[in-house]
Amino acid sequence: MKTPIQHFLLVYDHKRGYLIETIEFGTDADAAVREYSALESKYRDDPAMDIVLVGSDSLDTIKVTHRNYFDPARTMSEWKEFLTNFAEDASQQLVNA
Repeated sequence: MKTPIQHFLLVYDHKRGYLIETIEFGTDADAAVREYSALESKYRDDPAMDIVLVGSDSLDTIKVTHRNYFDPARTMSEWKEFLTNFAEDASQQLVNA
């Protein structure tokens, strides 16, 4: 027998760099969609807020498939690596110009 889809809302604040809320709805898709709509309206004018409605067999699975929402240290280290590489590439291009 298949595990019923569980619904979760993730509220991520890019300004702060972390997940500020995880809301579990179980199998109540209608309630999840209503709350998603309410949060999208609430944060409509804040581009730093990311509201994500996800369906899965469990929150543990979502923590793997959407790990960037649950691991801010990893996300920040990835940005640091990107910016470091970008700066090094830009410096090298200036030297070669």
